[in-house]
Amino acid sequence: MGIYIRMQNNLNDKKIIVTGASSGIGERLVWHIAKRGGIPVLLSRSLNKMREQQQLLKQELHATSFVYQVDISNETELNAVMSTIIKEHEQVHGLINNAGVGVFEYVKDTEWHDIDHMFQLNVLALIQATKLIVPHFLEQGEGHIINIVSQAGKMATPKSAIYGATKHAVLGFTNALRLEIKSSTLHVTAVNLGPVRTNFFIQADPSGVYQKNVDRYMLDPDIVAQKIVRKLFTNKREINLPLWMEAGSKMYQLFPGIMERLLKGQFNKK
Repeated sequence: MGIYIRMQNNLNDKKIIVTGASSGIGERLVWHIAKRGGIPVLLSRSLNKMREQQQLLKQELHATSFVYQVDISNETELNAVMSTIIKEHEQVHGLINNAGVGVFEYVKDTEWHDIDHMFQLNVLALIQATKLIVPHFLEQGEGHIINIVSQAGKMATPKSAIYGATKHAVLGFTNALRLEIKSSTLHVTAVNLGPVRTNFFIQADPSGVYQKNVDRYMLDPDIVAQKIVRKLFTNKREINLPLWMEAGSKMYQLFPGIMERLLKGQFNKK
């Protein structure tokens, strides 16, 4: 593994919290934040993985990072760790709500504990983390909240009714929060993604059918992370990937009945 040079941009020593930081998009977000001169603050249940990341960042990029073990779906744990971060660091500059989970199944077949877990992690934990950090950002006069949402928040498909509902909720929350803040130095961004090649599908699609059907469309998590990090501390409303899927979602919003008929095969990939 080669030695990388830290890139310089507007992230100079800015501390950015990343939830779900130990794998997938979160892991790559952490890497690119550090590579561009920022200081990632990692949140995850997997302490060993985060420590390995921390060591690698130090060795490869000579980068400083911080790790906090937490189950963010646990309200008490999340409240404690966010309070600790704010107390221990003079200023936190950004929050990327990346952690999420999905289970692709028909509503009638979905276990209640899976429904509850999706809402706890995808929606309530995201709102709680945001609510805890917003006063800090307002006091400091600077901040950026990035919520990793999904194209599922814009376009409904079978077997993702619950997952899609959580993402609809997050997208609505993100858009309203942006209107509430109304500041030129505080930014709120929604990232709406199609399928990304991560371990998300181990739980969402244990059969592997959906992954196989959409394999050629899957996004590279490293490329996704790069695009997100480049937009940190800029006034970017949304990041939509892939662009062709975003075009489809816009058409769906205008002509839902027609699009459901035309894309019936695509909608049933799960």
